[in-house]
Amino acid sequence: MAHLFRDRTLGESKRDMGSNSARFPTPDLPSPFGELGCDFSDSELRETAYEIFVGACRTTGGKPLTYIPQSEKIERSPSSISNSPSSSSSSLQRSLTSTAASKVKKALGMRSSKKSPGKESSPSKSKKPVTVGELMRVQMRVSEQTDSRVRRGLLRIAAGQLGRRLESMVLPLELLQQFKASDFPDQQEYETWQKRNLKVLEAGLLLHPHLPLDKSDTASQRLRQIIRGASERPMETGKNNESMQLLRSAVMSLACRSFDGSVSDACHWADGFPLNIRLYQMLLEACFDANEETSIIEEVDEVLELVKKTWMILGMNQMLHNLCFSWVLFQRFVVTGQVENDLLFAADNQLAEVAKDAKATKDPVYSKILSSTLSSILGWAEKRLLAYHDTFHRGNIDSMQSIVSLGVSAARILVEDISHEYRRKRKEEVDVARNRIDTYIRSSLRTAFAQAKLKCGWLDNIRQRMEKADSSRRSSRNQPNPLPVLSILAKDIGELAANEKDIFSPILKRWHPLAAGVAVATLHACYGNELKQFISGITELTPDAVQVLRSADRLEKDLVQIAVEDSVDSEDGGKAIIREMPPYEAEAAVANLVKMWTKTRLDRLKEWVDRNLQQEVWNPRANKEGFAPSAVEVLRIIDETLDAFFQLPIPMHPALLPDLMTGLDRCLQHFITKAKSGCGTRNTFVPTMPALTRCTAGSKFQGVWKKKEKSQSSQRRKSQVGTMNGDNSFGIPQLCCRMNTLQRIRMELEVLEKRIITHLRNCESAHVDDIANGLGKKFELSEAACQEGIQQLCEAMAYKVVFHDLSHVLWDGLYIGEPSSSRIDPLLQELEQNLMTISETVLDRVRTRVITDIMKASFEGFLLVLLAGGPSRAFSRQDSQIIEDDFKSLKDLYWSNGDGLPVELIDKFSTTARAVLTLFSTDTESLIERFRRVTLETYGSSAKSRLPLPPTSAQWNPTEPNTLLRVLCYRNDEAATKFLKKTYNLPKKL
Repeated sequence: MAHLFRDRTLGESKRDMGSNSARFPTPDLPSPFGELGCDFSDSELRETAYEIFVGACRTTGGKPLTYIPQSEKIERSPSSISNSPSSSSSSLQRSLTSTAASKVKKALGMRSSKKSPGKESSPSKSKKPVTVGELMRVQMRVSEQTDSRVRRGLLRIAAGQLGRRLESMVLPLELLQQFKASDFPDQQEYETWQKRNLKVLEAGLLLHPHLPLDKSDTASQRLRQIIRGASERPMETGKNNESMQLLRSAVMSLACRSFDGSVSDACHWADGFPLNIRLYQMLLEACFDANEETSIIEEVDEVLELVKKTWMILGMNQMLHNLCFSWVLFQRFVVTGQVENDLLFAADNQLAEVAKDAKATKDPVYSKILSSTLSSILGWAEKRLLAYHDTFHRGNIDSMQSIVSLGVSAARILVEDISHEYRRKRKEEVDVARNRIDTYIRSSLRTAFAQAKLKCGWLDNIRQRMEKADSSRRSSRNQPNPLPVLSILAKDIGELAANEKDIFSPILKRWHPLAAGVAVATLHACYGNELKQFISGITELTPDAVQVLRSADRLEKDLVQIAVEDSVDSEDGGKAIIREMPPYEAEAAVANLVKMWTKTRLDRLKEWVDRNLQQEVWNPRANKEGFAPSAVEVLRIIDETLDAFFQLPIPMHPALLPDLMTGLDRCLQHFITKAKSGCGTRNTFVPTMPALTRCTAGSKFQGVWKKKEKSQSSQRRKSQVGTMNGDNSFGIPQLCCRMNTLQRIRMELEVLEKRIITHLRNCESAHVDDIANGLGKKFELSEAACQEGIQQLCEAMAYKVVFHDLSHVLWDGLYIGEPSSSRIDPLLQELEQNLMTISETVLDRVRTRVITDIMKASFEGFLLVLLAGGPSRAFSRQDSQIIEDDFKSLKDLYWSNGDGLPVELIDKFSTTARAVLTLFSTDTESLIERFRRVTLETYGSSAKSRLPLPPTSAQWNPTEPNTLLRVLCYRNDEAATKFLKKTYNLPKKL
């Protein structure tokens, strides 16, 4: 569609264009100065203008007007150049003779050419310098014969009317009187010449007179009759010819009129509008190089200086010159193919002078011509700018800035300096440039959008026809459906916006600070109208609907981003533009549908977890890795759910992912909680602390106590079995399987999280911060539940093994009766078997932790036997070595000759036990003294009169009163017995 609007020549290479303007297609660019009303050709106007120019520049003597090219001026010294006042061209030979650059060009902002018409017309350096008349003759395409005749006629006129100025003559009339048919090569040329001069008289005196004509004016009637007669038969000319006398009488009567009715010395025959402007235009066009019509000659300063000598005859002034010169520069750009941007730039700079003139004058005639000229320029510019996407592209974008600048300059003068409406308003209320650019942007983008929509509709019709013709074959091949029309349109609009931002907005921003913002706001509104109709018809999230909404969302984000970036430095931060872009709410529509999809998936997953956990047997031999099959399945479902989510054709995965992740995390947390439930804790298996008592080995009541203790232990074990539902799902292998399961889940969480990050990186809507911060994409609840569950299971297993499974060799066997006959070996044997089973069952990452917890539990159990083992146990000071040796054997079991736990870890957790064991080798008196001192330090002065009974803390420490007291209670000697009886009235024997 663009070719219907784009100027064919805009952006074409200058080298591809010919130097002759006749080769260029003449665009529809009517003259703003009005029609002459008679059949004047450009050559006739040019010849008339040339006659006026030569006449205005004629000398009082017989010397010609000399012209010296710039190159020869530089080569010659200033002293060799004539400054004779007798030559009217002497002003050309002053300082300019040594100046290579044109002041006029510099003022217009144009580049200097490397060649000049002077060089072109001087094929050899030896040729004498040409005259200014010769330069103008070449530039105005006047033949040498015509030039010779004009100069000869002017000499004759000057000879016959010495001292008379040209402005007091009617030049066509004088020339008609000086020449006859014999002065021309043939009769036809003479008749053509005569008719031209008579047409000039008709145009200047009858059609466009300086002063309005009275209908009753007899002179005008006579002149019409004479011209009409001459059109039928050439009139006789000559000095004493009667027809010439009649012509002179009528012409002079009309030309010498004045406003006050008196006879004026000045003749007004070529200074009526628009004839004078058209003639002056012909003279200004001589400033363009005849051999390169887009270039202004280097000698433009000299030419314009002489052209201005015609002002008296043509009724011109500086204001009209500035206006006419602006038009000539602009028109030359248009008619020469719109390839030389320097011309537009120059015209724009010249309009700056016109703007000054418009502010300084209220002349109604000038204002009328000004308005017409600027309207013509503005009309031509706006024809391209109101649909600039069809006119400009990367190849010719340079010309756009010049055209916009020219159009804005014209509009400013028309509105600010001519419009009365504008003057009534405060200037700060009207920003002409910004308003114009705003109009151009909105108009052009609406046009471009309409064309894009039309193209998409045309493509859709073709697609539908192809689908009908080829539906069976396409379905059999399972080809994907083509993009919906609105998705294609969104893509095209996105490209249009990006193109606007990159190519056009940088130019338009000079006049409108929010050029890109206005553009995208316009496109946003255009596409939004189409989208509203589409959304109103959506009933479900079909692939086409998702694709359109996704495309719309992506387009909106792109448009808003451009608007935001464009308005960073604006006063309101772009709020006004953003208000023009109400959200499409496509994202909300998609989000609601995705949330429904998510809820369905999560409900289904939770039901599956509950159903499968009821059937899980926690058999570590179900697979090689030793974890529950249900965990494999739940992780697979979560993985498939995430894959399905990221495969949804939606634009906001990062925004909707947290809701899905929260739901999956809770489902997985539910699985983990169920997996560890019912397995017990440390307190489930640690036996109840016996009451603090005094005991003596061999007491007659010892057997009674032992029976009571065994009965309590049996009841405790039964109750513990009861908490595990009476089945075997909480045995050592099953607990190992549960731990393996939680560890496997924990490992898979890391894999899932990395996979989610990979998915996010592939999402076009995700940002770096989204990936870095996670946006709640981690399984935080499940991770914490796994850690807590593994810790709980490890601890539960450790205390179950030590205090439940090995209770018969620990609690019921170790140091019962005589310590030397009930040592630790049976415990070590069974403990080692359990450790072997656990090591072979649990995963590597859990093994050390489990064995460490068992070690801690066994150390605690060992101390519990020594410090709270009940009245069946009593130790003498001599038994301390046995205890030390047994504890060393216990530690060696975990060290396993270097194949077990690290020495540092064993030492770390055996520190308390080793410290407490030193008490068993300490003499009773020292223990009693230490107990007194520690108790006083703990309870202060209140303990001096009576030592309080310290509470049982179960946190054993050799500096803690309760620990010291328990060592004394289990010390089998008289000193301990007396101290306990005296201090706490504990019986010597039970």
